[in-house]
Amino acid sequence: MTDTPTATRHATALPHPKALATLAPKKLLIDGRWVAPSSGKTFESINPATGEVLAHIAEANDADVDAAVTAARRAFDGVWSKTKPAERQRLLLKLADLIERDYDEFAMLDTLEMGMPISRSTAGKQRVAGMVRFYAGLATAIHGQNISNSIPGSVLSYTVKEPVGVVGAIVPWNGPLSQAVWKVAPALATGCTVVLKPSEQASLSPLKLAELIEEAGFPPGVMNVVTGAGAVGAAVAAHPGIDKVGFTGSTATGQAIVRASAGNLKRLSLELGGKSPDIIFADADLDAAVAGAAAAVFTNCGQICIAGSRLFVERKIHDEFVHRVAELAAKMRIGSPLDHATELGPLASRLQFDRVMSYINAGHEEGAQALAGGARADTGNLANGCYVQPTVFAGARDDMKIVREEIFGPVISAMPFDSVEEVVQRANNTPYGLGSGVWTRDVSKAHLVAGALKAGTVWVNCYLQLDAAIPFGGYKMSGYGRESGTEHMDHYLQTKSVVLKLA
Repeated sequence: MTDTPTATRHATALPHPKALATLAPKKLLIDGRWVAPSSGKTFESINPATGEVLAHIAEANDADVDAAVTAARRAFDGVWSKTKPAERQRLLLKLADLIERDYDEFAMLDTLEMGMPISRSTAGKQRVAGMVRFYAGLATAIHGQNISNSIPGSVLSYTVKEPVGVVGAIVPWNGPLSQAVWKVAPALATGCTVVLKPSEQASLSPLKLAELIEEAGFPPGVMNVVTGAGAVGAAVAAHPGIDKVGFTGSTATGQAIVRASAGNLKRLSLELGGKSPDIIFADADLDAAVAGAAAAVFTNCGQICIAGSRLFVERKIHDEFVHRVAELAAKMRIGSPLDHATELGPLASRLQFDRVMSYINAGHEEGAQALAGGARADTGNLANGCYVQPTVFAGARDDMKIVREEIFGPVISAMPFDSVEEVVQRANNTPYGLGSGVWTRDVSKAHLVAGALKAGTVWVNCYLQLDAAIPFGGYKMSGYGRESGTEHMDHYLQTKSVVLKLA
């Protein structure tokens, strides 16, 4: 067994003063005004690296959700759905510029609130601003079709694309800013209005995003934010005044949203859980594959829905390859997320820490061998933080809990395979189907396996590569609908057919 990693001892950097200034008590955004919750209640935002309270955030209730939906409906029926595409585009481009201007503050907020290493949070500027600009470009490309028909006589038929209405956007904590933008930008581009519900574990950067949407000049009520725990999200999902819900999160919560949507048959797009296979063939570039297999799980401390946590390695290279991944894991720097040298920060909350540790303990109990990690991280002066060692289990089996269930932490389960047919069958033997990886120099094999995998995305000789133009979403229990790409816009649009008898 390799040595387990120890904490870095670098001095912790101070937060940017501008970010500190934003940590005053947070309110709700309803109809263009920042208001206190009707109950007067707040909840604490906790720094997972230190256990310290960062901010007190408004806790909305059903009355606040109702007020936000009413404001969004008024804005939609009033000015926003009638706003010209070029004007929506102009406002979104302004928003992208403002995000770039304040991106250091966004990065600091995500680092402070959910433990994302500052080196990772600061690296997301191009992706986040780029997403806004991508949807801004599509705002002026919405169009219907002129349709040839077989109706007797002279009949003109065509379709018109119209915004679906009020959108409830419910976003998770593992990428607070990017996930909020991923829901909000296409909704605004199509002429919809939004009620955003951030995760209670990471509300600060979505609230900051709402401030910039106001600054950009969007009309009051177009963007509304209600913060709080799961009951607030449930109220959004069930509200009869919301026409569409976009949700990213757990499969169990997604199922609850499906049930809640039945009241008014609201549209849904759901990006849910994953247990993605990462398949390494013996003919792969092993240096690249080792680094890729580690990054596929340890990025963001494993708190990514597309983590390649089921590592299938062709038997002839299995032992060497898995030991190399374990050696890389053992050398990773664990420490303060404010330290630019940190590679693994804390898990986002005590609840998530306890969950991941329960899975690691289950791996030990079921007989898997931890070649690296397998315990809480020794973080010295950060002992109150939610730190877990990056863990590589060998000797895993398909029926183990750590292989079957989504862990959402830095845990790899490695298993050997002997043939293409075998590994495809085992890779698909999961209720999930979000991401997957294939590493091989054989182009024919790459296409064959990519075609056979039941997953929304297949990365070949890479992993975690995302782009605003490439559709993203899941098969099976990983949800339905697609985000990114031109088809993302369709989730926020209705198609109206017009049939006109000319003579």
